[in-house]
Amino acid sequence: MTASEDPAAAPSFRLVYVPGVMPDKWVRIWRERQPGVPLELTQVTAAEAPGALLAGEADAGLVRLPVDRDVLSAIPLYTETTVVVVPKDHLVTAADEVGVDDLADEIVLHPLDDVLGWQAPPGRPALERPATTADAVELVAAGIGVLVVPLSLARLHHRKDLTHRPLTDAPASGVALSWPVEAHTDLVEDFIGVVRGRTVNSTRGRQRTEADTKKAGTKKPDAKKSDAKRSGAKKPERGGGGRAQQTGGPRRAPKGQKGGRPRRRP
Repeated sequence: MTASEDPAAAPSFRLVYVPGVMPDKWVRIWRERQPGVPLELTQVTAAEAPGALLAGEADAGLVRLPVDRDVLSAIPLYTETTVVVVPKDHLVTAADEVGVDDLADEIVLHPLDDVLGWQAPPGRPALERPATTADAVELVAAGIGVLVVPLSLARLHHRKDLTHRPLTDAPASGVALSWPVEAHTDLVEDFIGVVRGRTVNSTRGRQRTEADTKKAGTKKPDAKKSDAKRSGAKKPERGGGGRAQQTGGPRRAPKGQKGGRPRRRP
């Protein structure tokens, strides 16, 4: 059975991503460039992503920073805007952006899957922390409090009765491409090229194969020499005096005769 007949033997690239990240563009480019290498896409929570990479369950991941740089390599991609999610009729909607001090009198929900990493959010704490961001959004809609999250999560959990405003002076969440330090494969390097916008012909970062090295070290034959060999042309032979013998020039007069034009009889 060949690799094409056995799906288990065919190469694939396994990518995990966290909620809020939109990998669609990169996945499309990968499938255009690597039609023979399927990309397996799996969503995991922000807390689960590092463990999935270290356990070998994925080749790379679009994760939230920070990660443990001793065991995981990471290329930061972007940092998100932090926003506060509120009901549409909330007072803060009158402003284009909100400061942390503006939330001093608000109940600020702090879900257990928070990705902003602050120990004590502003405002007043709720009696109980919601289990997930989705649960916290439901509480905001019920008028129980407000929620501070990265912009992508506010859009992911969008509701018609809620809105959001940028929150200044608040922690921000960064997104990175990450993979195990000891598993920097060619496929990982290919995906790095995709997210960094390298062209399809770019070889930056990839090791050249033995075949590429041999090809680069092989010189093309000289075109003039090849044409001469095909036509059978030979170099002119040299005579005893070192000068090339002439084949089509004027002939010398035999001995005893003078050269030049013949004299006319009177």
